[in-house]
Amino acid sequence: QVQLVESGGGLVQAGASLRLSCAASGGVFSDCAMGWFRRAPGKEREFVAAINWSGRITHYADSVKGRFTISRDNAKNMVYLRMNSLKPEDTALYYCAASSIGSSSDYENEYDWWGQGTQVTVSS
Repeated sequence: QVQLVESGGGLVQAGASLRLSCAASGGVFSDCAMGWFRRAPGKEREFVAAINWSGRITHYADSVKGRFTISRDNAKNMVYLRMNSLKPEDTALYYCAASSIGSSSDYENEYDWWGQGTQVTVSS
């Protein structure tokens, strides 16, 4: 069982940057692939970024590629999402997720544990 707690969300203007953090506890974090997903108002939850257990493999949704960077620190049981050049369409509740499968995935159903989310609001 892995517990996840997100932080770092907030209200920013378009063009600004934020770094989301996700603290993991209760499991073998270094074995898990990690992902970030988001749910915008009135929309389905969607994939944002993922990183494999070692941190060597990452991939991103097309909508954030080149602007967002996912990283992890296995010594600290942390995963991060650096978000640059934020746009109003990035406004969403952002969730951290952990998968017992070590390879990263875009698919929600391959993630076993989820945090409660942190709100990101980008004003125009």
